[in-house]
Amino acid sequence: MKKLLFVGLAILLLMPVVASAQSAFDGTWKIDLKKAEFPKKPDVYLLQNGMYQCETCVPAIDVKADGQDQKITGHPYFDSIAIKVVNDHEIEETDKKNGKTVATSSATVSSDGNTLTFTFNDSSNTNAEPVTGKGEEIRVAKGPVGSHAISGSWRTTKLENMSDNGLMWTYKVSGDELSMTTPTGQSYTAKLNGAQAPMKGDPGTTSVSLKMMGKSTLEETDYRDGKAISVAKIVVAADGKTLKLMVDDKLRGTKSEFTAMKQ
Repeated sequence: MKKLLFVGLAILLLMPVVASAQSAFDGTWKIDLKKAEFPKKPDVYLLQNGMYQCETCVPAIDVKADGQDQKITGHPYFDSIAIKVVNDHEIEETDKKNGKTVATSSATVSSDGNTLTFTFNDSSNTNAEPVTGKGEEIRVAKGPVGSHAISGSWRTTKLENMSDNGLMWTYKVSGDELSMTTPTGQSYTAKLNGAQAPMKGDPGTTSVSLKMMGKSTLEETDYRDGKAISVAKIVVAADGKTLKLMVDDKLRGTKSEFTAMKQ
């Protein structure tokens, strides 16, 4: 299950700068997950009669839950998925692209059925070491009678022990351009006038645009093949030590907010 998407979007955002001098924001930033506000819209899963569905995945996933690779289309980060039912409260997922494993995860529902804990090891959007971590979701709605415990609606409430390479980015300002790099291999150099610039190293984002919205606010739009998939508003604190990332995920219809600290 892809839990990194909203975090991955936040990592790729940059800050406003003063072109006439070295930017106070040049350097490396790291997201503080303890201050994260995750989407209110829940994830919806169904595991019943040997079939697994992720209704809120984009596009939706509907495959056999037999532990074997199932071909899927429309997902830029993986092209097959295998769902293994470990027991009546736990499942494991393996994602592959071109036959190579790019992500693994496990999800376990508590005995009372109200909490879902998950772990992940994800290299689907990295050209270096995988991003790892764990998290927690709380139940919003139950699944159908007789379905697996994972069935129903769940809202993410916690991410923790996430590797630094999934939380950090470095950027540099030169004149009217912003350059961004991440430990996982994403990068771009874009002008601050709203013109689209190519994104490198990200299968799901092909270009970005940056637009100044005031002295301390920047708007970034991410595109996939010309279609806007997310819009983020970035507000820098007056002391230059923290910034807020407010991400509007257009694909999934969710909103989230993160705080990053200058390293």
